[in-house]
Amino acid sequence: MVAEQGLAVELEWGPAGAAALADRASYAVVVDVLSFSTTVSVALDEGIEVHPYRWGDDRAARYAGEHRAALAVGRHQARRTGRVGAVTLSPVSVRAARGLERLVLPSPNGSAICFALAEAGTPVLTACLRNRSAVVAWLVSRLVAPGPEERRGHVAVVAAGEHRTDGSLRPAVEDLLGAGAVLAGLRDGGCGVLSPEAEAAAAAYDAMADRLPEVLHGCASGRELAGAGFGGDVDVAAELDSSASVPLLTDGRFRDAGPRSAAAGPAPG
Repeated sequence: MVAEQGLAVELEWGPAGAAALADRASYAVVVDVLSFSTTVSVALDEGIEVHPYRWGDDRAARYAGEHRAALAVGRHQARRTGRVGAVTLSPVSVRAARGLERLVLPSPNGSAICFALAEAGTPVLTACLRNRSAVVAWLVSRLVAPGPEERRGHVAVVAAGEHRTDGSLRPAVEDLLGAGAVLAGLRDGGCGVLSPEAEAAAAAYDAMADRLPEVLHGCASGRELAGAGFGGDVDVAAELDSSASVPLLTDGRFRDAGPRSAAAGPAPG
């Protein structure tokens, strides 16, 4: 079995998959390319701390107030209410923001999964195509010990997926590729044994890595965003390896644990 061969690296989907792996994960890496994970990477690039929060929770405004943070609103809500320049789940809106230090960022997929994993006590990172190499390097440096032996542990890469109107999970190709990008990096970094599901996701990324903008714009989520006037968010999501941020959830907020930050703690035993 994978778990008996040192460091195990697995892929799961959505909230239920995250919950199934939470109790044995040394780290969980949540991937929601369109757009939570991408937006977090952009925020950290701009020096903004991000507090994930459950989508649709009417206590979000109070939570933001308690943390002296701005509250991101839904893209369509901002448009309906005429809030030009409002910060939303859109990475373009976060990149354009000025004077922002802390942001509460609800989302129905990635943010909710991160919030639930943190409540379960699992160390959580979030990754996307923009920062996949930075996140991989951070994990490899902590999980692959000097010398021939690997640290025993477990990395769970969780592809967020989307929700259908009936509430069921829709596997999303953008999250398959984002998770696959992380998994391919862990594989190439000697970071354990990939499960068959993880191996398949890494192979999917390998097969499409040279045409990511085309694939992201052509997939169902990309077409939906572009059709609603948010094609710029898809462009940002396709910026492969453009960010050095390593978003680590600490004390309820994502901070940059990358080399430029002193926030990186020791690897779990």
